[in-house]
Amino acid sequence: MSYEKDFSKTDYSSPSDEPPTRLGAPNDLATYHEHDVFGHEENHQIKYKTLSWQLVAVLMIAEIVSNGMLSLPSSLAVVGIVPGLILIVILGIFATYTSWLLVKFKLRHPEVHNMGDAGLILFGRFGRELLAFGTVVFAVFATGGQLLAGQIALGALSNNKLCLMLYTGIFAVPTLIFSAPRTLDRLSWLSVPSVISIIVAGIVGMVGAGLHPTPDRTISVTVNTNFYAAFVSITNPVFSYAGHFMFFILVSEMKRPQDAMKAAYVLQGFATTFYAVFAIVIYIYIGDGVLSPAFSSLDSVWMKAAYGVAIPNFLIAGSLYAHTASKLFFVRLFRNSRHLHSHTFTGWFTWVVLILLVNAAAFVLAVGVPIFSYLIGIAASLFASWYTYGIAGAFWLHDSYHDGDGVRTWRRKWFQTTLAMATFVAGAFICVAGTYVTIKAIVEAYNSGIVGRPFSC
Repeated sequence: MSYEKDFSKTDYSSPSDEPPTRLGAPNDLATYHEHDVFGHEENHQIKYKTLSWQLVAVLMIAEIVSNGMLSLPSSLAVVGIVPGLILIVILGIFATYTSWLLVKFKLRHPEVHNMGDAGLILFGRFGRELLAFGTVVFAVFATGGQLLAGQIALGALSNNKLCLMLYTGIFAVPTLIFSAPRTLDRLSWLSVPSVISIIVAGIVGMVGAGLHPTPDRTISVTVNTNFYAAFVSITNPVFSYAGHFMFFILVSEMKRPQDAMKAAYVLQGFATTFYAVFAIVIYIYIGDGVLSPAFSSLDSVWMKAAYGVAIPNFLIAGSLYAHTASKLFFVRLFRNSRHLHSHTFTGWFTWVVLILLVNAAAFVLAVGVPIFSYLIGIAASLFASWYTYGIAGAFWLHDSYHDGDGVRTWRRKWFQTTLAMATFVAGAFICVAGTYVTIKAIVEAYNSGIVGRPFSC
């Protein structure tokens, strides 16, 4: 049974509280832009669809390849260098596959701007609210995580002479400023030095480790450990690829969304290679005693150099996360309204308020919740596990079912169906196991007395 219809008969650019009517996939760029979230922008004051695939690749790298990579060497110390390396590579391939599924779904559904819109198509109104809520929560928590990374970096550079909360506040100001542009093209150019900074910082860290290796270090090929310890370490590489929740928003602002996979291939190829090289080099020279973040294991001079060079990346990554949460609310409020595309007081006032609220929430969580770093792990387990891995399988199953002959299409494309179902199951497993080990870690932290007080130095 075919579900294809003429695009011209349905308004596909304004998701309501009901799932949209099934439509045939757009077969040209003009048709796509006619029905996507921003529509035709020729006469608009604010134009969103300005990004090339090269700049989207830069944005993706700036967002994903950040402080998460600094935990990878410690993961190798827990499970061993061989299992750790295999895991990093396999997860990179897996993330590339789920990127392909997300991009296909976006091209098939031009009106999708964020995970909430995708949830509307899959699960109705409840799905929309749940996935939108998860996107905002994860983006705010990720912003807070970058503020903590900035706090560590500034503290290392100044030998922790100031209150840690003050370092966080200092770092929060430029993060707020850089997240303020209405369109991603402004942030894309800021992301160029961000990408350069994390590459150079990684190289500085590897050189520093090589010049000042840990004496009598131990390097483990494999390690026998229990499920809890192993999965805690495994969550580091799992969530170091966790940036897919932004993909729909990024692709929505591309001039040619059909080129989105070029950006994804560049991202995943670079991330997988850089992660593997960085993790192996640092671990080989530092050994099983490597800390997380890894820069803190370096000689003092090299530690300061690495953290100092990485600061622009921490800033821009945090700004991108804050921008994402604000953009979801903004588009939800003003979709198909003149405030979205024009310089109106209402539009700019709302945007500034959203940026302030998101950044303020991230700051308060980072300095006011002693277990905030653990809560980031819970948020990643509950939401990033689905956005990066699990839900991509549901996208393929949904579209192949409705665009084809239902279950008969699944049977005919049995390999892809099996892979999509396995992707969904993998996301569910990461969600449940990740949440379990993080909650257990919180309990152990309280029992051991290492949890500090809110708003303390």
